[in-house]
Amino acid sequence: MDQRLSRVIALLATVLLAGWLSACASRGASPADAATVHADPIDLQAFMGTWHVVARIPNMIERGHMGGRMDYALQSPERVDITYSYRTGPREDWRQMRLAGQVQAGSGGRDWRVRFFRLVPTTQRILEIDPDGQWALLNSPGRELAWIFARTPELDETLYRELRDRLRGHGVDTDKVWRVVHTPEQVGQRGFDQPNRP
Repeated sequence: MDQRLSRVIALLATVLLAGWLSACASRGASPADAATVHADPIDLQAFMGTWHVVARIPNMIERGHMGGRMDYALQSPERVDITYSYRTGPREDWRQMRLAGQVQAGSGGRDWRVRFFRLVPTTQRILEIDPDGQWALLNSPGRELAWIFARTPELDETLYRELRDRLRGHGVDTDKVWRVVHTPEQVGQRGFDQPNRP
């Protein structure tokens, strides 16, 4: 495939992605969303560092990725640099994607405007954080996207089920939530979003 065709395909994918993410962000807020907005502010500095993506609703960007992790670095009270690392299969090299996060004023640090490829905007909301800082739940307004983060790649099964229940309490359709593969042994297991190159 020549470079010109590759650029055209990348541009079309970005346009489609922008429309899809904008549609997700434009959905109406629910009572669960409103409750989160009025929750206590979070400690942004404590939220920084590495989070492993334990589970998510598969989306156009992350579908088919394994080993996903997010590294957050606070650059100012309003700006966060984000690096998303992943592989497309157990034998594939690690890849990275740079994102820019803008903390929304008046949200208590919970609502972020995140730009994929530094261009495509969407909104992420931090729903809950473990008091000990070991897990976090996130979604997007409209709940078309959702994530379970943890400081370690895997969670105890009982805790994982509890966190799914907590997501459901925030209005997320947890039937759409899939676990993320982090080890070769998890490839092909039930309930896991399979990598593109197993």
